[in-house]
Amino acid sequence: MREDFLDPKVESPIEESDEAGLRPKHLEEFIGQRELKQKLGIVLEAARRRGEAVDHLLFAGPPGLGKTTLSGIIAAEMGVRLHITSGPALERAGDLAAILTKLEPSDVLFIDEIHRLGRTVEEILYPAMEDFQLDIVVGKGPAASSIRLALPRFTLVGATTRTGMITGPLRDRFGLVARLDYYDDAELTAIVRRAASILSVDIDDEGCQEIARRSRGTPRIANRLLRRVRDFAEVRESGRITGSVADEGLAVFGVDQRGLDKVDRALLRALCSQFNGGPVGLTTLAIGVGEQPETVEDVYEPFLIQQGMIARTPRGRVAMPAAWTHVGLTVPSAQPDLFS
Repeated sequence: MREDFLDPKVESPIEESDEAGLRPKHLEEFIGQRELKQKLGIVLEAARRRGEAVDHLLFAGPPGLGKTTLSGIIAAEMGVRLHITSGPALERAGDLAAILTKLEPSDVLFIDEIHRLGRTVEEILYPAMEDFQLDIVVGKGPAASSIRLALPRFTLVGATTRTGMITGPLRDRFGLVARLDYYDDAELTAIVRRAASILSVDIDDEGCQEIARRSRGTPRIANRLLRRVRDFAEVRESGRITGSVADEGLAVFGVDQRGLDKVDRALLRALCSQFNGGPVGLTTLAIGVGEQPETVEDVYEPFLIQQGMIARTPRGRVAMPAAWTHVGLTVPSAQPDLFS
């Protein structure tokens, strides 16, 4: 299940369908990530000219920046099928073997959260990536034997939100390792405008800019905020989204001027008030707001760090002056020594 900005634990099947419809199908339609697009365009064109499968690719970065979308673009550009799975879903070596044996030549296999692969499954993946061979053990004990099956040349696209958790042997087998960056307001404005056109939403430039500005640098969030503001405009207004309508609609759904939602503000208040600005451990902070530590670390914390509101230190999380100001508290005269 993908993380949802408004509630990381809830995903509507209808919105899943909407999100899939908003994904660009070709590289030229993909907005943002200019440097990565240039590299990817060269890799894809070279593979097409040689008539070979694209080299294995690893995309890293926070959720919602386009890793899944890029895997679909790679398959579409090469005219092959896309197979999607995730690291936690591949619990046994047989799960991976079942997928690999179904691949056709040059097919793209996308593994989301690849850093969560089990060690046994990962070791099966090594010869599959490098030699396009699959080793299967038949039987148990002294009677066990190994059978090596040949696999068609395929492209593995891995996605991870935690590059540091990927083992060296796995990372070294990818031909291109790229990190996706947060999007700027201009790029997000173009993404909102494109999504509004697809969804037949009546919106002006100021409405696009207002939604983009509060989207935390993330296209997935921009698209979902657009749908929520669309709902607000249809129910409370005339249906047209202007800058003022977007501002009022986002306020109703708890998204403030900086793009922070209820949980973001709860984290800042807990850090500043309950823990006196820190330092405080991740688990303790997460318990203080009733969230899982993984959700806080992967979904909320990166943006708060980027905005200069909190800092990670060897002793724990610390509130920066911008955090105190945002929640309406006075910045302490003496700030803690962040790295002592």
